[in-house]
Amino acid sequence: MTAPEPRTFADQWIKAWNARDVEAVLAHYADDVVFTSPTALRVVPESGGTVGGKEALRSYWTLALEANPDLKFELLEVYAGVDTIALHYRNQRGGLIVEVLTFLDGLVAVGHATHLQH
Repeated sequence: MTAPEPRTFADQWIKAWNARDVEAVLAHYADDVVFTSPTALRVVPESGGTVGGKEALRSYWTLALEANPDLKFELLEVYAGVDTIALHYRNQRGGLIVEVLTFLDGLVAVGHATHLQH
């Protein structure tokens, strides 16, 4: 298995986001990561919701943080699969998100953020 220990990863990931430390979050991602998110579609419409590469992810997340100065995530559950970790969390607006992260050599190679639809 190439994924890190799920709970340790989740705790570090949430802590980095809540500290607004993009570099600490990015340290978990591969240079050629592919990430999809409804938030990316809103923040960077030209992306079509898919962000490719660590540099593009840094740019997207920096913009998203600037637009959300009160960002805070509350970890609800951590799910482990084969080379995959899913994080279920609540954001500062009460929105529920599940982020599914697939790892290669210990780094996130593919990630998908999914938001609860009402």
